[in-house]
Amino acid sequence: MTDAGKNAPQSMRRRYRSAMMWVNALCVALTFLLCTVLYRQICARRVDSYLQSIGCAVTAGFDGDAAALPARLPQNQPLRFTLIAQDGTVLYDNVSQQLPNHADRPEFKDALQNGTGTATRTSATLGRESRYFALRLDTPNGVQVLRVGQDVANIWGISLNSLPLIGLALLLILAGAAIISRALTLRLVRPITRMAENLDTIEANVPYEELIPLARTVQSDRKLREGNETMRREFTANVSHELKTPLTSISGYAELIESGMAKPEDIPMFGARIHKEALRMIALVSDILQLSELDSNQAAHPNEQPVEMQPVDLAALVKETAQAMTVNARRAYITLQYDAKPATVRGSRDLLGELATNLCDNAIRYNQPGGHVELRCGTGADGCPYLIVEDNGIGIPQDSQGRVFERFYRVDKSRSKATGGTGLGLAIVKHIALLHDARIDLQSQVGTGTTIRVTFPKM
Repeated sequence: MTDAGKNAPQSMRRRYRSAMMWVNALCVALTFLLCTVLYRQICARRVDSYLQSIGCAVTAGFDGDAAALPARLPQNQPLRFTLIAQDGTVLYDNVSQQLPNHADRPEFKDALQNGTGTATRTSATLGRESRYFALRLDTPNGVQVLRVGQDVANIWGISLNSLPLIGLALLLILAGAAIISRALTLRLVRPITRMAENLDTIEANVPYEELIPLARTVQSDRKLREGNETMRREFTANVSHELKTPLTSISGYAELIESGMAKPEDIPMFGARIHKEALRMIALVSDILQLSELDSNQAAHPNEQPVEMQPVDLAALVKETAQAMTVNARRAYITLQYDAKPATVRGSRDLLGELATNLCDNAIRYNQPGGHVELRCGTGADGCPYLIVEDNGIGIPQDSQGRVFERFYRVDKSRSKATGGTGLGLAIVKHIALLHDARIDLQSQVGTGTTIRVTFPKM
């Protein structure tokens, strides 16, 4: 059998029906066994009562003379009578003339001690299983014990005769159980089948309480898949649009130069525009590749860290980011400052550097000449490290603050294109924060500025 055959799903209906049949068969077998044991005990008690009544009738007025005992015995009864002396010597037995000492027989011992005794065993002399009842007799000739026995075959006669009827009843019970099991299985499985046929409303059609977690998981997975599919289509459309714009510009300027329509004095300007658009495409492709890598890592390792995590000096990282972004800030006539207090986070230094750089670059792009940007880091009162990027730029409208971390979303599209923004910077920040289990808080007011705080978990 192949691995695929071994791992093939089994029919729930068949497994339910099979399990119920096994349970029914086991219950019937146990019931039969219990009834048999109880029936045997009841029969043994009835036999003991019967033998006791016979023994009492035989010994009524008996003086202990063994020779007079046969005349007292009932006729035409398949019973065995044995008269035993106190020392275990057999004084009389109506079946065998020569018997060994019976002092070791349990029914004899119990009768001497308690007045009566019972036992069931295979007779060593007759080779049959018999039931014995022993009765103590206090006679003028001394203490004696009268033992009355009956073959167990007589006890089981009724049971053996009724075995065919019992077997037929068991077969009928199992047949009925099979029909009931089939009906119950269909009744149990049918709601699950209906639930599976209506996945759109699966949470509203859960037939059993135990299936609620499964229904929620299926519903969440469907919504996640639909959301991912919508995001994928939007992402593809946005990428196509974003790439088409610079490519059209590059193609148009190149065509003018190639056809000779461009004036010699305009060629340097066209070349500069082609270079600018090419740089914009490079930045866009780089951001797309980075987002794709973050997405693939997160999808491949949903329950574990997809990147190597190690202690990172957040203060040193902030200082390096501020120094690296100083040139961009000067070009935009922005004052860039930093306040790096001691803080350590567990994460990827490269990704955290990308996060700080994107936040700083965004604060510079969406600012006014003469404005300022400040980077700060430290450890809060709760012991959690934080990174803050604050600016006094144009700010973000209230209705756009919930969407600025979406891919290709721009508050001011014309300004983004003018400054060379790809619209992916904050989306990358969001992904990096998720990988580090960090929380992003945004505070912004139009015309006043924006503050973004990234809070990391404790070390």
